Formats: sequence, structure tokens, C-alpha cells
Amino acid sequence: MATDDETAQVHGWFTGRLPEGWFTGAPEIVRDREEIAVLGTLPGPPEDTPEAERGALIEGLARRFREETREQRIEIAREAERKFRQKVSWGVVCGGETVMFTTLSVPVMTRLRQSERQVLDTLVAAGVARSRSDALAWCVRLVGRHTDTWLADLRDALQHVDRVRSSGPDVNS
Repeated sequence: MATDDETAQVHGWFTGRLPEGWFTGAPEIVRDREEIAVLGTLPGPPEDTPEAERGALIEGLARRFREETREQRIEIAREAERKFRQKVSWGVVCGGETVMFTTLSVPVMTRLRQSERQVLDTLVAAGVARSRSDALAWCVRLVGRHTDTWLADLRDALQHVDRVRSSGPDVNS
């Protein structure tokens, strides 16, 4: 888990490095062990946009931004990857919808008991997922959607632990 100082450095670097005018405000930076995700907010569709048009308009705005900024985003990502030793992914938020352009798919090893494997096999048999791996990813997304507040509280608690730990004595000396 990244410390508050490391996270602040990454956020500050991207905020300073990204061209002005790309987003309506400061980008949201989401960082884990493998990846830094940069999410910027684009101006949303006009309020009077018919609901039938709204989704297509958001998709078009996101696609236009992606194409118009591709070369600069690649250059910025390469710099950041050298500096922070993590892959960079990009996305935008437009009209309340999040559109990710690039993300890492990181393999995760786990051991499951038979009853847990049966859950995954049921999802595969029902056509919800193509494989056990897809089924497990589907389960994780479902849990994440329904426990956002709980996970946010847990992350806050972990950050507090990191702050307390870093203010303590250095036991390696």
C-alpha cells in the first residue's frame, strides 16, 4: 500500500504534468500496487439532451478525447512509468459515466474450497461468465459495487495505520 506522501507526490506530478484544459478540474488518481489510473472529468452533455441520445453522446465525447489526446497521454504515461515504476491507465468521467481507455488485467492466485468453486461453476454454466476466472472477476466487481462505503472506511483505516507506523521509531537501525 502506498504511503500518503507517495500518493501525494503521484497526484501532484500528474496535476502539474497534464495539459490545462483537458479536464474540468484536477484528475482523480487511483493507485494500487501495480497501476496508477488517471481519471479526468470531461464536460457532460447539455441538460436538455434527450435520454435516448445521452449514452451515445457521452461515448462520442469520450472517444473524441481519447483520440485527440492519445500521443500526449502515451508520452506522459511513459514518463510516469519510469518515474514511479508502475503502469499508467487512463479514463474519463463524463455525465456521471466512467469510461476507461486502458487498464491492467493482473493475474491473482487464490485457493477455493469446493463450495466456492461451485459458485463460479454455476456462473459459467448460466452464461454469466466464460470461465472461472471471469466469474471470480464478476463476483469481485459485484461485491465492490455493494460495499463501496465499507471499503472506503477500510482504506481510510489502513492509511491511518500507515501514518502511525511511519511516525514510530525506525526498527531497522
